[in-house]
Amino acid sequence: MERVGFAVVGTSAIAEAMVEAMAGVDRAQYVGSVSRSAERAASVTARLGGTTPFLSREAACACSEVDAVYIASPNALHAEQALACIRAGKHVLVEKPLAANEAEAQMVFDEARAHGVVAMEAMRSVHDPGLDVIRRAIERVGQVRRASLRFGKYSSRYDEVLAGRQTNIFDARLATGALMDIGVYCVEAMVALFGAPSAVACAPVLIGHADTQATGGAIDGAGTIIARYDNKVVELSYSKITQDLLACQVEGELGTVTFRGASIPSEGTIRLRAQAAARQQGYSAGASDADRVEELAFEPCANNMCYELEDFVGCICEGDSVEPYRTFTIETLSIMDEARRQAGIVFPEDGRAMR
Repeated sequence: MERVGFAVVGTSAIAEAMVEAMAGVDRAQYVGSVSRSAERAASVTARLGGTTPFLSREAACACSEVDAVYIASPNALHAEQALACIRAGKHVLVEKPLAANEAEAQMVFDEARAHGVVAMEAMRSVHDPGLDVIRRAIERVGQVRRASLRFGKYSSRYDEVLAGRQTNIFDARLATGALMDIGVYCVEAMVALFGAPSAVACAPVLIGHADTQATGGAIDGAGTIIARYDNKVVELSYSKITQDLLACQVEGELGTVTFRGASIPSEGTIRLRAQAAARQQGYSAGASDADRVEELAFEPCANNMCYELEDFVGCICEGDSVEPYRTFTIETLSIMDEARRQAGIVFPEDGRAMR
């Protein structure tokens, strides 16, 4: 296949950002958007440069020009919509998180294998070359003992919660909340850098409780996860009700790596202790020598969703392996399932078997 034609489910800002990314990927071609409103489907498709608007997912899957579907609907619909597209023979790129829980994600991946199509989670940081920059820097700081990965950004939707009104981004019925929407970036970056931990402990900040109608039950606005490994500990901090201004940090015995952006890695440094820096340069350090600080070089990118798109298209067109990305997704959702269990956050999908 020389080019992959995409239908897009969803007309949100993130969906439009993905269509913008398609314009910069040679083998990706935007065909059209799906909306239940004929007027909206037509206007969005025309504005974004597509050719064919769709009134339903079924119509998109029946179109011969559509090879893959990008799903950017509410979290609770991801797995169901992905399964339908897969069974229609379409590849699926699903906005993070791929599903409401690990069991749903496993079902999607199993079905994709059975139908010979590619299913991948659209998790931008895992595909961003900036993560490799950080990974190479971590290799220079010796044995990692502590790390802190963080992402906190105040959401205007929280104002709706404070007013007692329902909003999709803080609704257990839609499998949302701070961990699912923003904390997932921290969890997946941790898994990509260090693998899965042996145990996690979650301390949530709940803004809705079991009997809160507006949020559909207990839901988190912020939280912290402590992940334990055999030889280190990782702290994950996430929030949609406050602004986190601190950088991410990885502390090794020889030095420390800092960077900004759990979703868009950037603006980083590596600070090596004087003795460690000297050894890496091949000479002895004096007692007064200062630590060596180096800026990390990140490739600038206006829209880093292009990287996940390129990898997805590569899996379709060239047969590149999707397995590493599937592993990141499954392990991440397993961690988040346990964190939600400890927090008392329950989604309808947790007890429902899909067919």
